[in-house]
Amino acid sequence: MKIKRSLALFLCSILLFTGCSHESRQEVSKTFFAMDTVMNFSVYGDEKILDQTETIISDLESQMSVTDSSSQIAALNKNGSVTLTGDTRTLVQKALSLCERTDGALDLSIYPIVCVWGFTTGKYQVPDDNTISSLLPLVDYKQIQYEPESGEISLPNDMEIDLGSVAKGYAGQKVADYLKENGVTSGLLSLGGNIQAIGNKPDGSPWKIGIQDPRNNEEPMMVLSISDQSVVTSGGYERYFEEDGKTYWHIMDPKTGYPAENGLISVTIVGDDGMLCDGLSTSLFVMGLEKAADFWGKSNDFEAVFVTDDGTVYITEGLKNSFALTDDYQDTVVRVIKR
Repeated sequence: MKIKRSLALFLCSILLFTGCSHESRQEVSKTFFAMDTVMNFSVYGDEKILDQTETIISDLESQMSVTDSSSQIAALNKNGSVTLTGDTRTLVQKALSLCERTDGALDLSIYPIVCVWGFTTGKYQVPDDNTISSLLPLVDYKQIQYEPESGEISLPNDMEIDLGSVAKGYAGQKVADYLKENGVTSGLLSLGGNIQAIGNKPDGSPWKIGIQDPRNNEEPMMVLSISDQSVVTSGGYERYFEEDGKTYWHIMDPKTGYPAENGLISVTIVGDDGMLCDGLSTSLFVMGLEKAADFWGKSNDFEAVFVTDDGTVYITEGLKNSFALTDDYQDTVVRVIKR
């Protein structure tokens, strides 16, 4: 068995502030490990402004982590019901709405399936068909009973949920909002495969966000020019194992209980809402290109980049003026999806 895990590689081009101003701004940064990934926050402003960001992330993780026995989500999974408060309540409500919007391609109750494959523990295995069949009845977000007005939530017996598919996107957005409220107008937040841009570069030009080649995760394949938006990539290369010559990745299809296999190997979502981008990068990967393109065509709150297993790149038309292939990938076939 061959096991590999890697974080999405982004080419984050940050230029030093060179404009004329009465107030000198310098790049300051902070790097730490949280939510099972390395986070790097770089902003232009007072270094003290970053002190609170790690606390924000830590507080969110303590509320939402499925493995922290003191978190609200762990309590829900253990007891079957709780009254959610604060950010956990907000995120669960948004996430359940996205589950409904994607018709279950995103499903918070997939957690037992992910566990049995070993992606939560690192003890990877291919479960037998009977095990999958026994767990699938528990994968159905529609069985989650949630009262938005009170925050009360309850699960059927043996069901467990996990917010991992949306938590980093929500966290990145919350940190960005905090920084903006405290005067930061230029910055870049990296939360593993999630990038949150604040404004533009100090010189006024867009941020350049590189998207890696999912078949060679050491190489940037394309670059997106982004201003004040989130960019989230999901791909089979992020976390996977190989057994008997077959690759199994962590993005599960809630309808089958097996890794999603539909011709896509990478999905990148660009939008104004970090949580939405995070959830859609997973759910559109599950949908496959045709359904994902149709979903985008009926939406107006995000753009997308899809890479198929033959190396073809599909971009939604809203990105055609902010998209470029890197020098080594100029012969890549790129197709524009239009409404």
